[in-house]
Amino acid sequence: MSAEQAPIRQTPLFGSVEDVTERLAGVGYLASTAAATTVYLADRLGKPLLVEGPAGVGKTELAKAVAAATDSGLVRLQCYEGIDEARALYEWNHAKQLLRITAGQGRESWDETRDDVFSEEFLLPRPLLTAIRRAEPTVLLVDEMDKADVEVEGLLLEVLSDFQVTVPEMGTIAATRKPFVVLTSNSTRELSEALKRRCLFLHLDFPDADLERRIVLTRVPELPAALADSLVRTVRVLRGLELRKVPSVAETIDWARTLLALGLDTLDDDAARATLGVVLKHHSDAQKAAAELRLN
Repeated sequence: MSAEQAPIRQTPLFGSVEDVTERLAGVGYLASTAAATTVYLADRLGKPLLVEGPAGVGKTELAKAVAAATDSGLVRLQCYEGIDEARALYEWNHAKQLLRITAGQGRESWDETRDDVFSEEFLLPRPLLTAIRRAEPTVLLVDEMDKADVEVEGLLLEVLSDFQVTVPEMGTIAATRKPFVVLTSNSTRELSEALKRRCLFLHLDFPDADLERRIVLTRVPELPAALADSLVRTVRVLRGLELRKVPSVAETIDWARTLLALGLDTLDDDAARATLGVVLKHHSDAQKAAAELRLN
């Protein structure tokens, strides 16, 4: 399939910024005005969305929420140190190819065998190629882009430029429907200016107290409002400390569920001391928090 055979369809997922806000809220994601506006613009302009911010502020959840709110398939490329083109784009099923070559020895010419082993049957699509080939609405999540090597960033630039992939043995495979692309970064390294130029940018930070309270009550509706207030205040105190790892929003929600599971209706010293391991994962952080919160 060549790039000229089918033009890329650009069908908006959202009708307005308010539509983004309402539909994301409908799947449990409370987006700020800035986040909803940037999602809407990325959708309407057909641009990838680069979301940066500290770990645990809802970057990955935003992509999942967009997929859920729009009934789109979610294709996720989880980046890590050492990820290569084969894991991101495609690779060949070498074991199956070898069996096919062995079976054809003495009965077929090499040209016949080669055409067969480099065919669709032996191709293993990885996330980037999978997303490009989907005809249905798709959200492509490239998670923790900053963990990948610069070479993978270059590959992604090429793919996001034309939304097509050339497989030398098969030709060019082009998207017929452009996926909604979300790239996330924890800012552990600076991404290239070339990549940033191709994207709309959204910085997510920890929510303010009111928004985090609403998030907690949305995800844990059985939690008493007074306990939610106390919980959010305590978490914000912890984030103000110099900890090795500050509590994420997801851990705030986990703490709320923990208190509910234990049948607690107040977050006093005893309750906090017994459950602090839900939000703090380093002993030094727990010690510092205990001293600050006077949990003796």
